[in-house]
Amino acid sequence: MKKVVFLKHSFEDFNYWAETDLKTYRKIINLIRDISRSPFSGIGKPEHLKYQYKGCWSRRIDNIHRLIYQATDDEIIIVACRYHYQ
Repeated sequence: MKKVVFLKHSFEDFNYWAETDLKTYRKIINLIRDISRSPFSGIGKPEHLKYQYKGCWSRRIDNIHRLIYQATDDEIIIVACRYHYQ
């Protein structure tokens, strides 16, 4: 499994879910576990992004929110885990 690193803003998003919606928070944890095992396939409908998020991937948290991340050889960088590509 790869090391998971949060950007400052994405960690704030993550903590927001921990404080406001435990169901969504748990879903994000499950997505991150799956991403660390297999970054480009698995649950949450992985999608390769382009334009401003070129090089990133996203997975669905729910109908509104997405988990956006980058995968390198050594780590998974969580870019955002709240809203839809903002």
